[in-house]
Amino acid sequence: MGHGVKHKSLILCNMRKQRTHYGKAFKENAVKLSLERKNVSELAQELGIAPFLLYRWRKEYKEKGASSFPGPGIQTINEDTRRITELEKRLNEAEIERDILKKALSIISKSGR
Repeated sequence: MGHGVKHKSLILCNMRKQRTHYGKAFKENAVKLSLERKNVSELAQELGIAPFLLYRWRKEYKEKGASSFPGPGIQTINEDTRRITELEKRLNEAEIERDILKKALSIISKSGR
C-alpha cells in the first residue's frame, strides 16, 4: 500500500509547471499598460501572468526606470557602482606599480654599495 503514495508524489512532481521567463519588452509593455489601467489584476489575467509579478515589475520600473529588467542573471549596475569598480581597479594597479618600484629601489640601493 505504501507504494501508491510514492507513485502519486512522483506524478505531482512531474506536473509542476515550468518557470516562464519574460523578456524586457514584454515587461516594459505590461508595466506601461498597467499604469494606464485601473484594474491591475484584470490586466495581469489578460496577459496570462500572476498579479504579483506585474506589481513587482511596476516597482522595479519605478525604482530603476530604463535600466530595469536587464535579463536573467544580469545585475543592474548604477553609475556610482560602476565608478567605484573602476576606481578600485585603478587603485589596485597603482599599488602593484608601487610595490614593483619599491623592490627595484631596494635592489638598486643594495647594488650601489
